[in-house]
Amino acid sequence: MRWLGIGIGVLIILAGAIVLVSPGVILAWGRSMITPRGLTAIAALRIILGLIFLLTAPASRARWALRALGALVIIAGLTTPWFGVERSRAVLGWITSAQPTSTLCGAAAAMVIGGLLVYAYWPRAQAPAK
Repeated sequence: MRWLGIGIGVLIILAGAIVLVSPGVILAWGRSMITPRGLTAIAALRIILGLIFLLTAPASRARWALRALGALVIIAGLTTPWFGVERSRAVLGWITSAQPTSTLCGAAAAMVIGGLLVYAYWPRAQAPAK
């Protein structure tokens, strides 16, 4: 299960890197996902990710942080359908019109969070045998 958490962290790092290199790719993908069916898929993905964080937290270096993150992600997944298509489009429009610096800060934050996930799940070095 630890490797699942590492894989999620690497995917988050890659998504942040894609936003740094070409923010339009992620924004176009986001626009295509803002449909009732797309929001349901996003909600399901968030709930699954939250459950993964909760279930894999005991095998990590940051149990309490991953449990808290898992709970927040599950809550975000449960509230996603109520957010609605129109409000989601408005938020994406706001992100698109924001300064490039804020997009870069968001990408950097995603990469840091992904790196912290990789660190939290990476196996600890074994002490040398005496």
